Amino acid sequence: MKTLYVSDLDGTLLRNDQRTSLYTNKTINRLVKEGMLFSYATARSYVTAQKVTKGLNAEIPLIVYNGAFVINNKTGKMIISNFFDSRVSAVIKDLINNNIYPMVYSFIDGIEKMSFVKDKCSIGMKEHIKSRKGDKRANPLENQNGLYNGDIFYITCIDDRNKLEPLYEKYRDSYHCIFQQDIYTNEQWLEIMPVNASKANAIKELKEYSGCDKLVVFGDGINDIDMFEISDECYAVENAVNELKKIATRIIDSNNNDGVAKWLENHFISNKK
Repeated sequence: MKTLYVSDLDGTLLRNDQRTSLYTNKTINRLVKEGMLFSYATARSYVTAQKVTKGLNAEIPLIVYNGAFVINNKTGKMIISNFFDSRVSAVIKDLINNNIYPMVYSFIDGIEKMSFVKDKCSIGMKEHIKSRKGDKRANPLENQNGLYNGDIFYITCIDDRNKLEPLYEKYRDSYHCIFQQDIYTNEQWLEIMPVNASKANAIKELKEYSGCDKLVVFGDGINDIDMFEISDECYAVENAVNELKKIATRIIDSNNNDGVAKWLENHFISNKK
């Protein structure tokens, strides 16, 4: 039986310093050489995911932006993509009318951009943008008009829970929405994606692409629930939210204790002869 192993990054494969450890890198790299099919599914972009997993060799396509894209890890080319249609303009306008100014991710003239109105950023957004200092995708705008430009694939709002929750309730059935606190800052996030953009859908595609019969996944957050639901085995790290622990096959060691790598080292059996 051919198995695909997929891990979330933040709070799961990454330690709290937002990096994969030397032990995790060495363990997974060795197992990949022995034939393990390993990938990760993350809310991060391909750019930031590459930075925080430096030293990790995942030889198959990677799932980024919570499933909006599946990227060839060797070439950086998109294998699967999900974009909004023209109706997204009404969503952005609605957010602004509720005094919520989002970060809008899009491709403008073929170049990936993270657009935001620089004088309308919430405190949480300012901190997030600051943490991405030097990011070539950053596209600060003088006014909201530029938020509608390009082929849009992801919307992120960081603001007060009371402001964001009504919008989450309004759009949760029309789009793929994630409403949760950031594990590093405790800021409230609302992320809005095309309805077909999800970790679960992307993993299904990747499983078929890889010719695998079985799926084993690892996670810690609410946005990992959908991939847990389609897996054959699903493991929640000790630091995971209770909602995920309740549906997990088993609880494993925490992210800071390299729980995923330890489990893989103890359970992966090479099919090589």
